[in-house]
Amino acid sequence: MNKEVAFIDWGLTDYQEAWDKQEAIFNETVAVKGRNRTENTNEPTKNYLIFCEHPHVYTLGKSGHAENLLLNEEGLVEKNATYYKINRGGDITYHGPGQIVGYPILDLDNFFTDIHLYLRTLEEAIILTLADYGITSGRYPGYTGVWLDADNDKARKICAMGVRCSRWVTMHGFAFNVNANLDYFKNIVPCGIDDKDVTSMQRELGREVDMEEVKAKLKSHIAHLFAMKLI
Repeated sequence: MNKEVAFIDWGLTDYQEAWDKQEAIFNETVAVKGRNRTENTNEPTKNYLIFCEHPHVYTLGKSGHAENLLLNEEGLVEKNATYYKINRGGDITYHGPGQIVGYPILDLDNFFTDIHLYLRTLEEAIILTLADYGITSGRYPGYTGVWLDADNDKARKICAMGVRCSRWVTMHGFAFNVNANLDYFKNIVPCGIDDKDVTSMQRELGREVDMEEVKAKLKSHIAHLFAMKLI
């Protein structure tokens, strides 16, 4: 039987607001697991797949380097962007309109307890979605995320990933460039990688792409790969 997962689309949401809401869901899920262990109960944990977009924002993971942000405070104001240091893995990345940001908050005890398989499965959902549009993509050895032409000097990243996992509960997730303004990536060393390009579906296809259509395809692939029943 497929595991029920609540799907929520927050739309365009301030980064701090989304982070606070994620933290609340994440903490409650971890608390349920704690009660089950200490009180010998069997309360089921809830699982969520959340999509949203953010206003222009740069986020730095706990293993990242602040110097990879190439803007000072005045530059951030000029670009109408904000900056946060956060508790996911990975280095610096950009979020903005035209990008599907996915936050799966899952208790992996309900699926599989393997964080590497979790990341590879999210990558596969992006790869399959891109294939629906005739875009061939794959993985870059040694890095997370989804890439185009990863085997040559034209390698370019189309989806970044960074997750947090505690007691097998996940938060944060992926940032998939659909119609994103790629100029904003010029203000950072994306994910700490200074010799690779960044791309989007819009750039690759030469046209703007229907965000809702992409979301529908991506949801379907995630649900299938994780054996989820989205509700």
